[in-house]
Amino acid sequence: MGNFDRGGGFGGRSGGFRRDFGPREMHKAVCSECKKECEVPFKPTEGKPVFCRECYAKKKGF
Repeated sequence: MGNFDRGGGFGGRSGGFRRDFGPREMHKAVCSECKKECEVPFKPTEGKPVFCRECYAKKKGF
C-alpha cells in the first residue's frame, strides 16, 4: 500500500499562516456593493464581484 502521509496537506504551509509577514501587495478596486474605492490583497478578476472590508463583513455576518 502507498504512503498516504504527505506532510501537512496544505502545500507545505503549517496551519495556513503566512510565514513572511511582509507587507502585502494591495490592488485598487471598486466595491461591488457600495461602489466605494478600496484596496484588496489580490488582483481583482474582471467579471467577479469585489467587496470592501465593511461590505464583506456584512455579507459574512461579522
